[in-house]
Amino acid sequence: MLTIGELARRSGCSAQGVRYYEQLGLLPPPARTSGNQRRYRQADAERLSFIRHARELGFSVEAVRDLLALSDHPEQPCDAADAIAEAHLANVRSRIERLQALEAELQRMLADRCEGHASGCRVIEALADHRRCRTDHGAPAEPAGEARVSSL
Repeated sequence: MLTIGELARRSGCSAQGVRYYEQLGLLPPPARTSGNQRRYRQADAERLSFIRHARELGFSVEAVRDLLALSDHPEQPCDAADAIAEAHLANVRSRIERLQALEAELQRMLADRCEGHASGCRVIEALADHRRCRTDHGAPAEPAGEARVSSL
């Protein structure tokens, strides 16, 4: 059995992070000692490692929840996990496209550098009037929903 501190050290997660994932229901409630201290199993450490890795890859908490549900039911087909990963990949690609448009616009703004005063500054002019921009780099629409596993 592991203490919360040991679990945190092994996973690279803070003790606060461990409690957060417990509150979200991603980690099961731990066993408690007679002094009410949390005690974790090796399986909890492996689950926390899964959660941390998925979060590092940018999966949402809900996607992680669904992936964990699939992991908890290994007899389930893999299609749902693939759908979750495909939806996440589509979101990542969309963010990359928006960032590339943003990069291009910032490079263009800086290419027209002004040597004078702020009154003739191309950066300030572009920020003041979006019509001066050549790329669509506005705030993204709501991100596409991630595939959810609703049958579990």
